[in-house]
Amino acid sequence: MGEVRDLRSAARLRRAVLVEDALVLRPERSAPRTARHWVMQVVAGAGVGGSANQVVELLAGEVVANAVVHGPESGQVRVDVAVDPHRIRVAVSDDGGGVPVAGHPAPSASSGRGLALVEALAETWGTVPRQGGGKTVWFEVDPGA
Repeated sequence: MGEVRDLRSAARLRRAVLVEDALVLRPERSAPRTARHWVMQVVAGAGVGGSANQVVELLAGEVVANAVVHGPESGQVRVDVAVDPHRIRVAVSDDGGGVPVAGHPAPSASSGRGLALVEALAETWGTVPRQGGGKTVWFEVDPGA
């Protein structure tokens, strides 16, 4: 007897051609929402849907929100997305200093959960200092998840 496979997932991954795109935003309150919608469209355009697309949308919004809050008001926020059959990678760069750390705030805290969500839902994530200042926070998600 042959192997049983979920053909819906296989078809979705076959359509996921290599896509790379970038968006540059001003660090405004609307930036996370704009980034979420843009990332969702790029990933969907690569043929990835379902929960993987929703996770990427959520995490991109959280990382961009951190860049807006912790980066300089006069800087820029750059969002890079790369999709291939094995991974979705989102990288958010800003001109701010410091190294982001996933916090685990009290249930009554009004903020501080963004990177904890990234830590919990992404396959892998990290930060990289940028040459000339600033940082990039990136995460990867399995497109078949």
